[in-house]
Amino acid sequence: MQRVLQRTARTCCLAVVALVASSWLANGAEPAEPQAGYDGLVSLFKEYQAWDAANTADVLLDFSPAAVAKRRAALASLQQRLAAIDVTGWNAQQKNDYLVVRSELDKHEFIFTVTRPWERDPAYYVAELLEIPFAELPAKGEQLAQLRRELRAVPVFVRQAQANLTNVAADYADLAISYLEKSDGVEANYPYRAVPPPGVIGWYEDLLGRAGKSQPALRNDIRKAYVATQELHKWLKDSRSRMTARAGVGKAALDWYIENALLLPYDSDEVETLCQRELDRLWAFYALERYRNRGLPELERAKSAFEYGKRLAETDQLVRGWLKEKEFITIPDFIPAGLEQMGYNVPWIERETAPNFWEQIQYRDPVPDHLHAVIPGHRFDDRTRRQNAHPIRGQVRSGSRWQGWAVYLEEGPLQAGILDSRPRARELIYIFGLWRAARSLGDVWNQRNEMTASEVVKYWMDITPLMDANVARKYAHLRPQPGHGLEYTIGSVQMFNLLAEVRRQRGDELVMRDFHDEFIGKGQIPIALIRNEMTGYDKDVARFWKRTPLQEVLESN
Repeated sequence: MQRVLQRTARTCCLAVVALVASSWLANGAEPAEPQAGYDGLVSLFKEYQAWDAANTADVLLDFSPAAVAKRRAALASLQQRLAAIDVTGWNAQQKNDYLVVRSELDKHEFIFTVTRPWERDPAYYVAELLEIPFAELPAKGEQLAQLRRELRAVPVFVRQAQANLTNVAADYADLAISYLEKSDGVEANYPYRAVPPPGVIGWYEDLLGRAGKSQPALRNDIRKAYVATQELHKWLKDSRSRMTARAGVGKAALDWYIENALLLPYDSDEVETLCQRELDRLWAFYALERYRNRGLPELERAKSAFEYGKRLAETDQLVRGWLKEKEFITIPDFIPAGLEQMGYNVPWIERETAPNFWEQIQYRDPVPDHLHAVIPGHRFDDRTRRQNAHPIRGQVRSGSRWQGWAVYLEEGPLQAGILDSRPRARELIYIFGLWRAARSLGDVWNQRNEMTASEVVKYWMDITPLMDANVARKYAHLRPQPGHGLEYTIGSVQMFNLLAEVRRQRGDELVMRDFHDEFIGKGQIPIALIRNEMTGYDKDVARFWKRTPLQEVLESN
């Protein structure tokens, strides 16, 4: 089975490292004159989008101090104009849209002020280098011209990395070295190879070998890029002993980010308490489920691609049929039938090493990840978002809303009966959930510099059934932006809280399908804002309006 990476997409393993990079790539063009009122907010958001989308440049980008300062000045101008907008008289939805836009700008301010990955994170540069050698050959026309530009920019980009990386976090240095030199078996959406190339360097060697057969004229440019990646690897190895900075941002900065950039109504202590409670609950439920099923045979992994494909098809049929029969959520006409267009996360791969964590679950029963990632989870959610014509809500994606909804869709349908005929698969749902909770705790502890990435890996290995070292290492090292790991469990907690509150308010009048349809229709904005609009609860929103500037928080700590 081949999984061909689209050139416009980031790889799963390094995607999040580069996900925030769009803000750094913007130009410093002077903004247009602001407009008044809500239309002014929409106009400013569109300017922000254009600023944020400037990473569509054909070549690898400039992170020199002057270039970064120019982008930072453009961001500051947007923030000043946003602060000058008067929201008096706006309705709740419009005010929430303002908070959404402000949180988008706050994320980028945090990057410029706190995380500064161009100085601290060599894995960012590695991520930018990675997808270039995935190009299909022979390339023609504009694709060939772009590939040449990118290849010729690689040596310059590597020299820039060596100049800019002046305060490197040890965890990120280890991540960059690892991904340059080896494959760990958890790279989703990479082009298929029977034997995966050894890391980013190996992918350039792969491209060089393919060019020798199908496009020899590219070999010189590829060879120079290949040598540059080797030089970056050698420089990182030689410099590693001096790369000793902590990866985490510290408690004060993390608390500010959670509340203002993520719009979660908690600080990191509250997040820690909630996630520890979820971890304990899910471990207990897992124990009870194992007790309940003690007389049943254990689930065995599929033994072939054919058997796995059959399980996937049966799962898709089960999930769609149940959603429709139980009126859990509306499946719109624009959601295609079957797996061919909707896809799935985990391909069938045979390798000498044991299956990784995701494969251990998926090959046994695909239901947990199908609910989370396919329908009515991520792929369903994303196609729905594309139908949303709202100028702000149709364009943003809150991580806690995106992931919280998907995690809720694991245990929610379980409790509603979707796996009554597959009792052993219920155990896999609980394993998924307790892994999310453990991951959230590791994220908090790592960002508060209470655990290194290696210590987080050990913790996850100890506490998560079926967890393997490669997946644990990937998620421990992967997240230079704080908060991503905790968004899964905290978003799920918020979803169950919302369902509980709506049920209390509406009583027996609650229609589950209508509840989920209404939720989806609000867009992928933070759940605290959706709760405000669906229930009238306004304490969280009031908290968000009491924003302390980031610089004040940093200066006081």
